[in-house]
Amino acid sequence: MDNTFLAMLFRMRHISRWSLMFNTQQENLMQHTVECAFITHFLAIVGNCHFNKNYDAEKLCAYALFHDVSEVLTGDMPTPVKYFNEDIKAAYKDIEKIACERLLTHLPKELRKVYSAYFDSDNLTEDENRLIKIADKLCAYLKCVTELNASNKEFMPARESIRKQLESMESEELRYFLDNCLDSFTLSLDNLKGTL
Repeated sequence: MDNTFLAMLFRMRHISRWSLMFNTQQENLMQHTVECAFITHFLAIVGNCHFNKNYDAEKLCAYALFHDVSEVLTGDMPTPVKYFNEDIKAAYKDIEKIACERLLTHLPKELRKVYSAYFDSDNLTEDENRLIKIADKLCAYLKCVTELNASNKEFMPARESIRKQLESMESEELRYFLDNCLDSFTLSLDNLKGTL
């Protein structure tokens, strides 16, 4: 059957993230993907409005929605395992590529070429790829913030590690987010309402 692509994508909600750590709030792949798309879109708009960039925010949002699509078949590989050494990293890249190719077979042939473009980051410029990577890293950082707000100290080392990675990324859009948006993720609902 070659029209089961969307049904496969909707299984993203069953793929748990952060599986090696205690979580006060479980996070699934679908949730992460949507959050990454929101942040990618926001960073692109910030780049266009504040830093004279010319991002296609909607295109980047679509690419962000598909950035982890292979995990529908592979599951979420924990970061310490995925990047343990160059051999494992390269092998996992091959596995991701095969998983994406397999997912495309769930589409009618006339749609495969269109969707295969979203699976290939080589179709993006270096700056576009960097923006999605920054958004992905920000999602991980915000997960740590959420867990630490719930007094889950399990995420303290991850937050520190990810913060260092973010600080090493040179990006005007990232700096804007860190300076103007990050603190709002520690606010309660009542405090957020009070900002209106």
